Amino acid sequence: MFNGDTLRDAILSAANNISNHRKQVDDLNVFPVPDGDTGTNMSMTLANSARELEKISGETAGAVARINAAALLRGARGNSGVITSLLFRGFSKGIGEEECVTPQNLAAAFEAGVKAAYKAVMKPTEGTILTVARVASEAAREACDGGKDALDVFAAAIGGAKAALAQTPELLPVLKKAGVVDAGGQGFVIILEGMMSVFQNGVIIASETAPEAPATEEAEGRNAAGEFESEITFTYCTEFIVNRSAECEKQPQELRTFLESIGDCVVVVDDEEIIKVHVHTDHPGNAIEEALTFGQLVHLKIENMRDQHERAKHDAKEAKKKPAKNADRTETFVAVTPTKPVGFVSVSAGDGLAELFRDLGVDTVVSGGQTMNPSTDDILKAIESTPAETVFVLPNNKNIIMAAEQTIPISTRKVIVIHTRTIPQGISAMLSFDPESDTESNAIEMQKATERIATGQITFAARDSDYDGHAIKKGELLALLGSKVAFTETELNKAVLRLLKQMIKRDSQFVTVIYGEDVTDEQAAELEEQIQQKYGAKTEITLVKGGQPIYYYILSVE
Repeated sequence: MFNGDTLRDAILSAANNISNHRKQVDDLNVFPVPDGDTGTNMSMTLANSARELEKISGETAGAVARINAAALLRGARGNSGVITSLLFRGFSKGIGEEECVTPQNLAAAFEAGVKAAYKAVMKPTEGTILTVARVASEAAREACDGGKDALDVFAAAIGGAKAALAQTPELLPVLKKAGVVDAGGQGFVIILEGMMSVFQNGVIIASETAPEAPATEEAEGRNAAGEFESEITFTYCTEFIVNRSAECEKQPQELRTFLESIGDCVVVVDDEEIIKVHVHTDHPGNAIEEALTFGQLVHLKIENMRDQHERAKHDAKEAKKKPAKNADRTETFVAVTPTKPVGFVSVSAGDGLAELFRDLGVDTVVSGGQTMNPSTDDILKAIESTPAETVFVLPNNKNIIMAAEQTIPISTRKVIVIHTRTIPQGISAMLSFDPESDTESNAIEMQKATERIATGQITFAARDSDYDGHAIKKGELLALLGSKVAFTETELNKAVLRLLKQMIKRDSQFVTVIYGEDVTDEQAAELEEQIQQKYGAKTEITLVKGGQPIYYYILSVE
């Protein structure tokens, strides 16, 4: 059996292990496009948990598993990070409130984790991290039923995971062709091996890299809290989690009602085990006293917002004295009370794109996209800072959709995630919104609008690859049609014109060309003239300065 401190150390060891090997996992990605790489996303997700677990000691295994699951959920980045968080969320349910990890609850933990992960993925693909986790779970159950102790059950799980990982190329031809195993599956094995180091030898694997620091207001970029004046009615931002007492018969709604009587911006989210509280009040002591009647308090935080606001204004003034870089841009979101029925959150990178989405009616823009996948918590904070009862979320990247969907059960708003996989799909979805229609009808129409848009993108190859029948060399220009590699090219304007030739059909009416931060205004104007000469007679051409990284051009045809 393993106690809570041992489980805590095991997860810390896992976080260090995946951080140490994240480049190795990143390099397994077979898609040549620069992306929010698997190893990096898994590492950043685990790092969020490590920061929380380092603060605790003497907790039960159940409490450690619960704290870990909550931190992973909020810190999840990219699909690989979300799936990892779901595996550990199920793991927490399997451990329950037990004092120690036993063979029985360990096997149940693996099973619950796999069930949660498979349930969350719309179309589960075998040969991925899902397969590796499932086979690990089956091996753990077999060892448990065979009378093995907890260490042997965990060892069996790792053995199953490694065997499944070795078979992933047989299940996914693209892996076999590239001569690699699945990146997510490899990351999961590395996480399990990090845990095993503690379970078996009592050794926490040391970190070989600098710790992943969360974004701070001091980071170079925009400080939204400091740039805009707002009235602060109450002084103290008070946050805490209540571990619900089994003897308490009171309902969380009663706590919400009390908090609303002494403050504003009240957020009360609960499940069977905890109540998460956020309130702005002049009397945090009263909020704490009332909450103690529901159970024990953990993660208590009280901050003076008036003092914070003054410091934020000073920081914003200082930040304006030097230019900000898109990749380092940081937003500080503040939870607000809904004042309208519907609002919008969009993810994008580049000042031009952010401004375009705001012009289309988006309330809150989350900085992110390819290579910069925002976490679930980043998106959740943006939702809570949007003054609307129902919030539509536009991820605009296939690797951000799952993180966005994880906000649905933990937000105080009604959240509707439109599955926009590209920037043009997000723009089309916003243009199709009808303020006279209801939210359900709008959700359907916005999703349909994404299907009417053809998206093309010009980027560069991040690695040598043999993908989709293309022998791709690192540094070549890549033309993407949807998510498929259309061709490679060496001359930028030629690549755009070739791609548009494939995209424009007889009934095409509108062409939008969005140019990125690595394209000058003069280069974009020259390209626009070439497009006008070739397609201007039959289509309306629009040139937009998006300022996005990674993609030289994003093309939209409708």
